[in-house]
Amino acid sequence: MYKIFFAIGIVFIILGVLAFLFKGNLFQLPGDIVVKKENFSFYFPITSMILLSVMLSLVFTILSKIFK
Repeated sequence: MYKIFFAIGIVFIILGVLAFLFKGNLFQLPGDIVVKKENFSFYFPITSMILLSVMLSLVFTILSKIFK
C-alpha cells in the first residue's frame, strides 16, 4: 500500500515542478487550437495533452521498473 502512495507523491511532485517551470503557461503551447469569435471561444490543447501524455508515460514506466 505504501508503494502506491509513494508513486502518487512522485507524480504530484513532478507535476508541481512542471507547473513551476512553465509558470502557468503549460496549456498555452504552440499547436494548441484556439478559436475566438464574437460570442464564442473554443480551446483544444492538443499539443499540451500530447506532451503531458508522453511525460506521464515515462514517469509510470520508470516507476514500474523501480517497484517491480
